[in-house]
Parts: sequence; C-alpha cells; structure tokens
Amino acid sequence: MMKRSAGSFVCSECGHEAPKWLGKCPDCSSWNTFSEQKAYKPPSLSDVAANRPEPVSIADISLSDESRFVTGFEEFDRVLGGGVVAGSVVLLGGEPGIGKSTLLMQICRSLSGASETLYVSGEESPRQLRLRAERLGVSALRVLAHTELEGVLFAAERESPDILLIDSIQTLHAADFAGAPGSIGQVKGCALALTQLAKHKGITVVIVGHVNKEGSIAGPKVLEHMVDCVLLFEGDRRSSYRILRAEKNRFGSTREIGVFEMSREGLAQVQNPSRSLLSGRPLHAPGSCVACVMEGSRPILSEIQALLTLTAFGVPRRMASGFDYNRAMLLLAVLEKRGGVFMGNQDAYINVVGGLRLSEPSADLPAILALASSSKDKPLARGTAAFGEVGLTGELRAARDIGVRLSEIARLGFARAIIPHHGAKGLDIPSGLEVVRAKTIRDAIEAGFAP
Repeated sequence: MMKRSAGSFVCSECGHEAPKWLGKCPDCSSWNTFSEQKAYKPPSLSDVAANRPEPVSIADISLSDESRFVTGFEEFDRVLGGGVVAGSVVLLGGEPGIGKSTLLMQICRSLSGASETLYVSGEESPRQLRLRAERLGVSALRVLAHTELEGVLFAAERESPDILLIDSIQTLHAADFAGAPGSIGQVKGCALALTQLAKHKGITVVIVGHVNKEGSIAGPKVLEHMVDCVLLFEGDRRSSYRILRAEKNRFGSTREIGVFEMSREGLAQVQNPSRSLLSGRPLHAPGSCVACVMEGSRPILSEIQALLTLTAFGVPRRMASGFDYNRAMLLLAVLEKRGGVFMGNQDAYINVVGGLRLSEPSADLPAILALASSSKDKPLARGTAAFGEVGLTGELRAARDIGVRLSEIARLGFARAIIPHHGAKGLDIPSGLEVVRAKTIRDAIEAGFAP
C-alpha cells in the first residue's frame, strides 16, 4: 500500500497515530484497526485575529456561577463528589447490558421536576424509550431519537436543558468529520462539539461510551482527556450487584464507589454494601476470610475465598477473580517463602465474592489468611476479619483509617480483627472487639487459627 502524504493513520482501538498504514498497532497489538484521517489544517492568523481572544487574571474570575446540584440518586452523587457540577461533561462507560441506560433513566426519574433533562438516544426508538420509562416510573422527560450531531446540537440550543444525556457517543456522526459512526474521527469530533456546548451554555452533558474487549472505554484516549469525569459501571451480568467507580474526576475524589443491585424495577441503591456483600456467607468454612477495605471515605467488608488443591498437570494453575492477578502471584510467593506453605504442586484460586474488585493493598492479609486456611483445610477462628498490606519480606505494613475500619468490623458483629502492628497505637477500640496486632504473616496466621 502506497504511503499518502495527506493525513495520518489512526488506530481505532487506542488512538495511536502513524504516518502510514500498519497492519498491527505497535501500542495495543490490534490487527487491521488503522484508518486514514484528514490532516489538521491550522487556522490562519487572520482567523485568530478575528476571534480576538483576551487572557484574564485568575483573580478576576467569578466563582458565584459555579454550582453543584444533587440528582437525588445518592450513590451516583457520592461517586461524583456530592453531586453534578453544572456545565461539566461526564463520560459513563460499561459493558453492554450492564445497566448504563437504566442508570441514566433512573437519574431522570430522580431529577423529575427539579431540572430539565433531554435524553438523546441513537440506539433506541421513541417507543422503546417510552416502554422503559414506564417500567422505571419516569413520566416527565424530553426524549430525542437522533444520530446526527447537528440535529442534537440544534435541539439542545432550542430546549436549553439543564442536563443533556447522550446514549451513546458511538452512534453520533457529523458530515464534517471523517469516518463512519464510532470511528476515531467521529467520536473525537462529536465529543469536542458536546464539550464546547457544555462549557459555553452551562449544560451538564452525560455521555455513554462503549468498552472494548479489555474493559476500557472504546475510542481514542483523548476522549477521556476531554471530559471532566470518567465513570465506569462494573459488575458481572450474572450477578445482581453493580459497582460505579470514578476513573477521573476534576471536581472530587476518585476513591468513592457506588453500589447498586439490579432488580425488575431497575437499579436499587445499596446503602449498606458490607451487609449485602456478606449475606449468605458460609460460616466457619475453610478457605474464607473477611477483608475490610476503604473505598473513598467508606469502609466495606467483603469476603475473599481461596482454594488450594493438588494439581493434575506439570505446571500448577493460578486464577484470580476480583483480585489483581499479579498481586495474587506475589502473595503466593511470599506465603511459600515467608509463611512456610508449599505451593509447588498446588493449583491456586482466589475469588472476591459479590462482584467487587479489590485493588487496595490492605486486602493482602485477608487473601494470605484465606490461602493458609485452604492449605490447612481448617477454618479461621469464628468472627475474624483482617486487613493489612503484605511486604516481600513477609512483614505487615500499616493501613490508613484503622479506627474507621475497626468500627465497621464491630458494627457488623465480628469479634476479632487481625491488623498490622505498626500504626495501631493509641486506637479507640470498640467494645466487644478483640484486636490482634501482628508484625509478620506468620504471626497473623497463628492468630487466625487461635481459639
């Protein structure tokens, strides 16, 4: 294929640019994903002079117009940092069928009467939207089933809503941008136009984006840089629980999560995630340990299960669900070297129950205790919960917000908590809770099986 001088070639999966067509992307290793994009033509000096941009002092910028309003959907507001900022752009991503459209429709129900909302759908007809709205109890809502960007912008200018919902960005297209709907050029151009609309008119824009097979939001990475907030809606479609977390938030923390449960009536907010995630947990079973992790300002208790069994193959099998695989392999090595548990002929499986994905380092110690319990085929002492980061030498490192975690552990009826020795001085221990301070994983394992 001959190299063309005009334009460049862009990967539709990751947005990598190359001067010529490539069969395989050097960044994401995808095949046949490069397409040619038109070359960018910079504006002339006369065009720039006509616009007359004038810089201003940051001290002269008024903050009186900056407002944050709550949607009434508490778990959604929590993830955004207390509500939606007027004029912001939010990108909501998730797998097909996970409940993104249901979440948006229920936000419309919460906002009914408080804010004007325009729901733009390029994937459903008006009749389909009406059927879903009736099922979810939504009555006051303006909808537009349209896929042309110019028509969407015209409707937004005319209606002047407080919130504009786009479902989804991959269905929008404009004649001025190269490529088919969903291509790099179309997604980038449409997102830029919607961002300009939000900033100039003060309209809050929520954009739904699809995800690729790796679980990240499809399209160019610049799409995530354009918006103010990037939210990911996660969960196993075979499970009823859904997790909403922020990957980027210019107006709040990215540590908060929202927990929902899918039902026939839509998404129900889970006000007490710990109790819900621990419901149905087998009591006094080997290979199980309760972890206390911090998701933003909220402590959450979740069960970590582990299974060690003799391998039937030459190379032992390793699997992790809801737990970082590389972190799990590190913990297996530490447990064998520093904890005295032989793993060379054992298949190892780690699972976080309830669809929650644990990424905080304080989940290390509960995973170690669950593995040790499965290796001995002996349950941990009744009513035991744990948290703490594990180092390569087998030491336990201090965790943050120890007092908040212990209060949550005691509130849910646990009698013992195994925690790191460092950083545990001067704590206000809740009544009825026995706190065991361990320096190494060997100390923690001994304490875990103590009567």
